[in-house]
Amino acid sequence: MIKTGGLVVWTKGDIHFIYRGNNYLEDTKHHRTDIQKVLPVKSHVSTSELKYRSKAELFSNDNSEADDTFFKNDQSICVPKDEEPVKGTLYEREVNRLLDSLGPRFVDWWWNTPLPVDADVLPEYVPGYKTPFRQCPPGVRPTLADEELTYLRKIARPLPTHFALGRNTKLQGLAAAILKLWEKSLIAKIAVKVGIQNTDNEQMAWNLKRLAGGTVILRNKDFIILYRGKDFLPGGVAQTVIEREAQVHDEQEREEEARLKVVDSLQMVGVLSPEESSVGTFREYQDFQANHVHENTENYKTMIELEAEKHRLEKELKDQEWKLCTLNKKIERSNQVLAKLHSSWIPSEQSADTELLTEEEKVIFRKIGLKMDEHVLLGRRGIFDGVIEEIHQHCKHKEVVKVITKQNQASQITYTAKLLEVETGGILIAIEKLTTSHAIYYFTVERITTAQKNHHTEIS
Repeated sequence: MIKTGGLVVWTKGDIHFIYRGNNYLEDTKHHRTDIQKVLPVKSHVSTSELKYRSKAELFSNDNSEADDTFFKNDQSICVPKDEEPVKGTLYEREVNRLLDSLGPRFVDWWWNTPLPVDADVLPEYVPGYKTPFRQCPPGVRPTLADEELTYLRKIARPLPTHFALGRNTKLQGLAAAILKLWEKSLIAKIAVKVGIQNTDNEQMAWNLKRLAGGTVILRNKDFIILYRGKDFLPGGVAQTVIEREAQVHDEQEREEEARLKVVDSLQMVGVLSPEESSVGTFREYQDFQANHVHENTENYKTMIELEAEKHRLEKELKDQEWKLCTLNKKIERSNQVLAKLHSSWIPSEQSADTELLTEEEKVIFRKIGLKMDEHVLLGRRGIFDGVIEEIHQHCKHKEVVKVITKQNQASQITYTAKLLEVETGGILIAIEKLTTSHAIYYFTVERITTAQKNHHTEIS
């Protein structure tokens, strides 16, 4: 609107519709008369040439001569002799003018022009710098939807790079320059310098967001793109809003003081009851502001994050309690099944007619067992029919049977050894400690037939 003098009547995306105005033709006429006054052009065409030339040739020749004369006079009028003519488009000149106002350029830029501002040359600390005041318009959410984020990334792609950054901290000067840039642009595009050690784009983005605010819409090893946010206010507007809020607050305090004086006078007369009520008072307004309006303050955001974390932990706790309840039910059903199995299991009684071995025989059988490689492995199920049958198969060919158990407690090993002695009908020779297990040795060759007859099939 400033450049054309028209009026933007409609905006859709990145397309603007401009109305030229009622006085557009009048301005054009004045502009043409001014050009004619400044640049008088005479046509040297004789009457004989008019007879034989066509109108088109005459018009084209006149225009070409007028353009040449206008170009020469324009250079002599607009461009002084000691200056060069203006180069570049209007957009390029405006971008260069804006970047020049932000700071010195980065001359070692490796991409296309315009050259970005060297953020490392900007001051590390700015005296009196504060995080800018932000306030959303009524009925506008400060967060970005997915479609808005996609649109902002799309329009940020062709934009020139505004800053080139190579340090992670001490970015107050850069934050002040970004705030100045945001007054004329929605997006600040920052490039991470190449070849500088210990650059961390995540720490850069966090520090800039803490100092200047806004929203990080893109962050990678090459670029950091910051959107100024829907709640951004230019410096003059923010100062005006703060002053206006301060005036409103002072006026409300004066009204509250006047109301309290009236209430005290009426209570002294006896018209009102001495009971205190906050309805219609300034305290009620402050409570409402604290609970519902000031949603963009740091304390409120912290409270929201804590509340969300609290709800997440409560949900996780409920899920864990549900899983624990389900696991307890499964354990209870397993215990019931095991109780039925134990109740149906009737262990064999040890026979009164037991065979005895002397100590010399036990030493001999123990040495035989230590040299044995074949063994019966006792698994996690413990003693059942398969183990007993496998022991009897070993007894058909050998005098000594070697049983390996993975149990660690001495009481469990002793109980297992005695139970196998009863179930197999053999004689316990010894229990030996191995590297990661225990070995139990039995002598059963002379009682194999009796043990098979007395074995009960109820063992599970």
